[in-house]
Amino acid sequence: MTQQRYEQAKQQYAALGVDAEQALRDLEQVSISMHCWQGDDVQGFDSKGPLTGGIQATGNYPGKARTPQELMADIDKALSLIPGKHKVNLHASYAIFEEGEWADRNELEPKHFQKWVEFAKERGIGLDFNPTFFSHPKAAQFTLSSPDEEIRKFWIDHGKACIRISQYFAEELGQPCVMNIWIPDGYKDIPADRLSPRARFKDSLDQILSVDYDRDKVLVCLESKVFGIGLESYTVGSSEFCVNYAAKNGILSLMDNGHYHPTEVVSDKIPSMLLFNDKIALHVTRPVRWDSDHVVLFDDETREIAKEIVRNDALNRVLLALDYFDASINRVSAWVTGMRNMQKALLYAMLTPNKELRALQDKGDYTRLMVMQEELKTYPFGDVWNEFCRRAGVPEKEDWYQEIQRYERDVLLKRV
Repeated sequence: MTQQRYEQAKQQYAALGVDAEQALRDLEQVSISMHCWQGDDVQGFDSKGPLTGGIQATGNYPGKARTPQELMADIDKALSLIPGKHKVNLHASYAIFEEGEWADRNELEPKHFQKWVEFAKERGIGLDFNPTFFSHPKAAQFTLSSPDEEIRKFWIDHGKACIRISQYFAEELGQPCVMNIWIPDGYKDIPADRLSPRARFKDSLDQILSVDYDRDKVLVCLESKVFGIGLESYTVGSSEFCVNYAAKNGILSLMDNGHYHPTEVVSDKIPSMLLFNDKIALHVTRPVRWDSDHVVLFDDETREIAKEIVRNDALNRVLLALDYFDASINRVSAWVTGMRNMQKALLYAMLTPNKELRALQDKGDYTRLMVMQEELKTYPFGDVWNEFCRRAGVPEKEDWYQEIQRYERDVLLKRV
C-alpha cells in the first residue's frame, strides 16, 4: 500500500516538475548531528553538580540515562528509528573515565573519549564536539571573558584540549568534526563596560585557535546568543561579535534559532550568510518565547529553514545539528521526533518546485505564487516520506512509537 500511494504521489509531483526519486536520493545523503545531551538532561559524566550557565532541563520523566552505557543504548534505539546515516554530537562533559580516573576540563585528552570513538566506529557514524563552558565551579561567573586571568586561562586550555580531541575524532572516523564554541558569559543588569569583556573573549579565542590543527578536519564554529537566565541585559558572545570574529578568523558562524530576538528568524539569515560564507552551521531547536530548547516540530520555521537550505543548493554547505532537551517526556521519543521532523522539513523543501516559484516571484506574479505555495501544503508529501522510511527499513508514520513504548517498558522503567 505504501508503494502504491508513493507511485501516485510521485506522479502528482512530476506534474509540477518535481522528481520525487531525486528527492529521496538527496535526503538519504543528508547527515544530521544528533545531540547526546537530550538523553540525560545535559548532566554529563564529569561531575554531579547542578546545571549552570542559564541552562535548565525541566521535567522528571522516568528512565533518564545515568551511565555511558545507558546513554549509548538510548542513542542506538533512537538511531534505529530514524532513517538515514547521521552523526552524534558530544559535549566535553561526556568524557568517559576509567575506574578511579578523572581529569578536569583543562586536562581532557583524546583517551577520555576513546569509548565514544569505538561506539561511532562500530556504527559507521561520525562525531561532532562542543567544549563545555558551563556547569563547573570555574564557570560560576565568567569563562573566556573572565577578568580573572587564572580562570580565563583554565577555559582557554579547555578550548585547546577540545580542538585536539576534535581532530582525534576526525582522524579516527575519517570525516570532519564540527567543534562549536558557545559561552554563557554576560550580565544580569546593565553593564558599565561592554567592550572589555568582548576584548578578553576575542583574545581567548585567538589563543585557542593558535593550536596547530588541520582546518579541513576540525571545523571550528562560534555560536552567539541574545540573552539567557542570569544574563538578561548583556551577553559577551553577541551575534555581531560572533559573526565578525568568525569572518575575520576563517572559522564558521553557527546560528541557533533560539538565540535571537523573538521577531528574528534564522531562515531569513541563512541566504545572507550563504552569500558571504562557504559553509555555515545550525543548531535547530524550538524556542517557546525564548531559548527554551523544546523538541523540534514540523512547524513553520523548521520548514522555512529547510527551504532556504534546499532552494539555495546548500545541502553541502549547511552543517545541521539539533539542540534541545526535554525531561518532561520520553527522552528517546524526543530524539526521534525532532530528527524525523528535521528530515521531513528537508524532504518537504525538496518536493517544492523552487525554480518555478522563483520565476513567479521574479516576474511579479504574486497572486499565482501565493496560490501555489498554499496548494502545495496539501500535496501528498506524507506518502513520499513513508516511502523514504520504508526504503530505510524504519517504521512509517507513527508506527515507530510502539517500539518506544516497548523500550520504555522493558528498559527505561527499570532504571531506578
